[in-house]
Amino acid sequence: MSQKKETLSLLLSLVLTSGLSFGAFWFLMEHWARINNNRINNNSSTTNSTNQNPSNNIINPNSPPVSDCKIPNLPQGIFSYGGSTTWAPIRRDVDSVLKNSCPQFDLRYTQPINEKPGSGTGIKMLIANQLAFSQSSRPVKPEENETAKTKGFSLKEITVAIDGIAIAVNHNLNIPGLTVSQLKDIYTGKITNWQQVGGENLPIIPLSRSKESGGSVDFFVENVLNKEDFKNVNYIGTTTEAIRKVAITPGAIYYASAPEIVPQCIIKSLAIGQTTDKFVTPYKLPAIPRSQCLNQRNQLNTEDIRNGNYPITRNLFVIVKQNGQTDQQAGEAYANWLTTPQNQELIEKAGFVRIK
Repeated sequence: MSQKKETLSLLLSLVLTSGLSFGAFWFLMEHWARINNNRINNNSSTTNSTNQNPSNNIINPNSPPVSDCKIPNLPQGIFSYGGSTTWAPIRRDVDSVLKNSCPQFDLRYTQPINEKPGSGTGIKMLIANQLAFSQSSRPVKPEENETAKTKGFSLKEITVAIDGIAIAVNHNLNIPGLTVSQLKDIYTGKITNWQQVGGENLPIIPLSRSKESGGSVDFFVENVLNKEDFKNVNYIGTTTEAIRKVAITPGAIYYASAPEIVPQCIIKSLAIGQTTDKFVTPYKLPAIPRSQCLNQRNQLNTEDIRNGNYPITRNLFVIVKQNGQTDQQAGEAYANWLTTPQNQELIEKAGFVRIK
């Protein structure tokens, strides 16, 4: 009898415990449903009271509002671009402003796979439809335009800045400057010793990047060497390597974009002229002493580069496909943005000379 009572008590406890558990579970489910309904209703009313996003696009709350972007005819999407290494300061200091103010215009810098980056490879990639537009430190060559026409479009150059070519030499070299003609003779092997141009008896060691490396070399050969070939030239991979080489080699000489040379402390920039009585420096006078260079760098001589007194200057171009499609729209909008007064100021801060 006692065993039956214990069994009955156990059954009653189980029933009571199950009932309490089920009731608690039901209460929690009801409470959660009320909270969830209230949240949905609140979200719905908020959406109805503000601008809706019917396309359900994901909006980054950290991105600037699209209303900050005031560029006419700017397309939306991802656009690959690239080309000239000379443009690196613009990509770093100017294009970043565009990306922040117009996040819907997503620029992606794209390097060639099996070639070195440069103006020529950028134009080649543009013609192959690997870029929407390209950046160049030289004009389009006739043969490049002919190749583009076989693909159904032509190429247009839009000038956005001016650049000077500066000549780097060792700090211990003591000459007042070089004429453009003397510079040509050095790189074509006719002048081989600094004594021939007023310096000490020291062999000249001309340095250059290879002809395939970019627009600066193309421009130098075309406009300084008058299309003559290099002779007795030591080829070097990058401007950084060349500057280091010049710094430790008393007879070395190298040329590159002025913003890459003028601020350097370990080498000095030579004055250049059409004649020996009209040398012009690529930097503002007076020159900063070497002992103060780390705290106060030499600044670009923008006035003489802009007005042509400095004899080795060139334009920087955006190269645009003339195909009536989105790529053309993107390239033209980008170039027009660069030529606005406020962005011309940014280009000047990046080390180049404004055209406006």
